Amino acid sequence: MQETSTEQETTISKPTLAFKGQGSELFSIQIVNIVLMLVTLGLYYPWAKAKNLQYIYRKTELADSPFTFHGTGKEMFIGFIKGLGIFAVLIGVFMYGFMHGDNGVKFLCFALYFIGLLALIPLAIHGMMRYRTSRTSWRGIHMGYRGTLGNMYKVYFTGFFLSIITFGIYSFWFDTNLRKEILGNTRFGNAKFRFIGEGSDLLLVHIKGYFLTLVTLGIYGFWYMKDLINFNINNILIEQDGKYSRLDSSLTGGQYFKLAVGNLLIIVFTLGLGYAWVVTRTMAAIFNNCEILGEFNPDALAQTEEEYKNATFEDMADMMDIGLV
Repeated sequence: MQETSTEQETTISKPTLAFKGQGSELFSIQIVNIVLMLVTLGLYYPWAKAKNLQYIYRKTELADSPFTFHGTGKEMFIGFIKGLGIFAVLIGVFMYGFMHGDNGVKFLCFALYFIGLLALIPLAIHGMMRYRTSRTSWRGIHMGYRGTLGNMYKVYFTGFFLSIITFGIYSFWFDTNLRKEILGNTRFGNAKFRFIGEGSDLLLVHIKGYFLTLVTLGIYGFWYMKDLINFNINNILIEQDGKYSRLDSSLTGGQYFKLAVGNLLIIVFTLGLGYAWVVTRTMAAIFNNCEILGEFNPDALAQTEEEYKNATFEDMADMMDIGLV
């Protein structure tokens, strides 16, 4: 589709997003990864993760050009070992307290363990974003993350403690504020991201989804999940040269129903071996139903970000089951 920019008097192609991966191709990568991880007692995991991400990225396209993941197994292995070392220290503190007879020492060790785990979460998010974005490129233009660890701690602990004292009510604002911090500091060359979703709107999505799911005996749950996905996508803005564009998801409840039920059947009837098809079906459903509305021009992207290769917290985020925004 073509449109004309009157200010620049140039013709701009509306950029499209697409995922073109195939379950069979990803399965051939994952089955080799599984065998090698078994043979190496898990030490091959960083290389397996790198190959998996490299496939996913090169099958994800913007304006008919694929993304590239530059991370390597060696970088991730070094991060993996550092991450294991940090967790080993924390578990050692916990076990020392567990076996100690003095209740005061026991309490102190347990407190250090849980405070340490809590402090690691924002550190892992920050480190993961720096590494993952720096090792991502499109047509040679690298992404980047410019957030500071201090701000990440401030947003995370403010949201965490306000969520506790409000019995979870603030968690919706915690969620949106965390996305604002992460996406607001994410760069795609000279383009900037912003997240404009508000906690009050997310709360309404949850209230509507919760009660309609109850009334319909669970059937509305698929539309509830669709609304959450669309909320997180539709509130992402891209600023480029002073002009704003917006991501727009057209995923429907019916499409999410087919996706979720299909994925469940694949996992059950293949005893988990069909996970590769679950990944590719999910990626296709999200990216192939996502558009960029506005005047975003990928041809005008310019390199602005520095290289960053420390993968320590990329693997730690995996260990703590922290996903990307």
